[in-house]
Amino acid sequence: MSYLNAQPTIGAQILRALGRYPDRTAFVTDAGAISYAHVIDMLGRMQAVLAGLGLPRGAGVAALTSNRWETWCLTQAAQASALCTTPLHPLGSLEDHLDQLADAEIQVLVVDAETYAARGADLAQKASGVRHVLTIGKADYGVDLMAAAAATGATTPRDLARPDDACVIGYTGGTTGKSKGVWRDHRSAAAISPAILADFELPDTPHYLAVAPISHVAGTKVMPTLMRGGSVTLMKSFDPERVLQTIERQRINFTLLVPTMIYVLLDHPALAKTDLSSLELLLYGASPMSPTRLVEGLERIGPVFSQLYGQSECYPVSVLRKADHDPARSELFASCGFPLSNCDVALLNEDGERVAPGEAGEICVRAPQVMGRYWKRPEQTEEVFRHGWLHTGDVARADERGYLYIVDRMKDMIVTGGFNVYPREVEDALTSHPAVAMAAVIGVPDAKWGEAVKALVVRKAGGDVSDEELIALVKQKKGSTQAPKSVEFIDALPVTPVGKVDKKVLRARYWAGQQRMVG
Repeated sequence: MSYLNAQPTIGAQILRALGRYPDRTAFVTDAGAISYAHVIDMLGRMQAVLAGLGLPRGAGVAALTSNRWETWCLTQAAQASALCTTPLHPLGSLEDHLDQLADAEIQVLVVDAETYAARGADLAQKASGVRHVLTIGKADYGVDLMAAAAATGATTPRDLARPDDACVIGYTGGTTGKSKGVWRDHRSAAAISPAILADFELPDTPHYLAVAPISHVAGTKVMPTLMRGGSVTLMKSFDPERVLQTIERQRINFTLLVPTMIYVLLDHPALAKTDLSSLELLLYGASPMSPTRLVEGLERIGPVFSQLYGQSECYPVSVLRKADHDPARSELFASCGFPLSNCDVALLNEDGERVAPGEAGEICVRAPQVMGRYWKRPEQTEEVFRHGWLHTGDVARADERGYLYIVDRMKDMIVTGGFNVYPREVEDALTSHPAVAMAAVIGVPDAKWGEAVKALVVRKAGGDVSDEELIALVKQKKGSTQAPKSVEFIDALPVTPVGKVDKKVLRARYWAGQQRMVG
């Protein structure tokens, strides 16, 4: 390749951003504020610690952590040292973590021992390929990373990576099966922040509240925030009252929440008494948001909502901007937005041909931030890149302007009596009822229909609605084919570690020993 045309690496991006604003606050934590200059110093020290381990170029470094500036620095230091990082999801199971450590061939495990001491001990004992364990906080295992960094003395951080070096292997959410390793080089990873800055409406000087794990999608907003000279307030878990208090006290102007978090905030009694006037942008994503609850959010929180759409294999893909969240044009509330300026998006049929205007097709993408491949899965890589596009697995329609409307995941589609039913459309109808907080729709085995549409519904506190009412509501809005054959009221819906409703768990109750044919 020609390095005259090469994109910057992750290390080049972060060192450039941090160097611009040495006296500003980069991170705000419970323990205090961390300056840009202090972050630069820590990057150099952590690079020195990693260099002392004698790792080969491209060696794997995994981290299990809550939202901590120290482990964020460790990840950046590793990538700038031409090592490949893997985030372990904070809510993942021991089995998942062990599988990912083995699959990614991890040599160095970093554990936030203050939060994950027990899990870290299990991983340190059972992960056979791990050669080094580093801990943040005291533990009975591993080497204290912060003590080791302090002992190295000041060291200037350097970017040692090339654009085509392995940068990160992140694992998919596993909503439709076993999670897959998504491999990116620096060229792909470094394309994410410029795409966000170009098409997302970040404030001029962001004060970003990171609530969801920064090991995953919430972390993609840290670099853009620092590129703008902003600050990142780190919250280790979602506490609705504390989120509201923090926005008010610190004058937060930007955050990212999944819809389930927004619903909890809307239902919290402290919302009406909290000053959220500083908030300029509330990004939401990971799963669809009920249009009815979105209207409620606009009325009670303000015109600050913006929807992001993407996936592990390509992030971001599209955005529904603040101006698109207009109650006078409420049809857009069902859209996942307009493709980003650096994304080529097409809706294709099974033969790889573009569908006719208004017809549903699979969202397929070409963009600089598309992954390189599935790690160690050549057949699945070939399948997902067939016809020269990344196939997302999401089915959508496009309007005459090019806005995308996801009707559902291909694997979630229900085939009932020979008709295709997209759960998302039924769920939107159900949540339009004022007594419904959340709803999930799945297909269950049925002797007559093959699959029957079943709704699992969470009522709002004090909400009163019957199954007959909801079935009639869907019939009225969507027709009898899409109306649930049965409705079950439950206290809460199971969610994956990334905040999506886990339909795999819901379906397992009904499909044990049987095989769904969809997807």
